[in-house]
Amino acid sequence: MKLKDYMMGLGTGIVIGVIASQATNKMDFNRSAELVLNEIKNSFKKEGPIDGSWIYMSPEKFQKAAISMNVYKGGISRVKNGELEQYEFAADAKTGSVVDLVKI
Repeated sequence: MKLKDYMMGLGTGIVIGVIASQATNKMDFNRSAELVLNEIKNSFKKEGPIDGSWIYMSPEKFQKAAISMNVYKGGISRVKNGELEQYEFAADAKTGSVVDLVKI
């Protein structure tokens, strides 16, 4: 193999590697907001029916103590023992795990 062929192959490999790395960094690895909401609704449905739910489709920055992450914010409402209960939640955009739940 000639040195020229080797250098062209090496250069092509490096260029492809850099392009692939940049494309991977730009990819959005967040779970879909609808999927996160459905999982949270299913958890609430184990305790009884729900009346309504909502979620913001775009992740927001969230910080609690020293931990910072992107979250989807949303809410659930239901009637329990004849009274309306409303909850707001923040769910990690990457995993869907609820990181904050507040009864309002």
